[in-house]
Amino acid sequence: MGLGIAMSRGLTAIGAAVLLSVSAASADAGPFEGLGGVWTGRGTIQLEDGSSEKIRCKATYAVSGDAQGLNQTLLCASDSYKFELKSNVLARGGILSGDWRETSRNVGGTLEGRAGNGQFNVDVSAPAFTAKLKLTTNGNRQDVVIRSDGQFRGANISLSRS
Repeated sequence: MGLGIAMSRGLTAIGAAVLLSVSAASADAGPFEGLGGVWTGRGTIQLEDGSSEKIRCKATYAVSGDAQGLNQTLLCASDSYKFELKSNVLARGGILSGDWRETSRNVGGTLEGRAGNGQFNVDVSAPAFTAKLKLTTNGNRQDVVIRSDGQFRGANISLSRS
């Protein structure tokens, strides 16, 4: 697998992680309550060879009326490339599931995980790629940590609401 495709899948995992960043809402509200709008941030990605690059991201969230569903578009760029990710997520009883597609490279897959106490643990998958995601949301700040054993090794990103 080429480094560009592996990095695309890794960055798509970033997008999946970002889309699952949810606000700490009351028990009566859906987990995506209050998330709608535009979020931006920066971070770093790490590659298998030990190198890293800075990354910039902009996420736009559309939340369903019951706050149980989320549609997201994510644009991210580093010094050497750019990608666009579109994702859909549903939440039911603390269990998250959905799908994603990186539109410029036509790569996609599924995601699933659990949410609780402001922490989110998610598994992202596609053919020949898996990643573990840990997210923490606190008010208007989202911190995302991704780890993978592929050519894309991980990312650390902080986002804030614009």
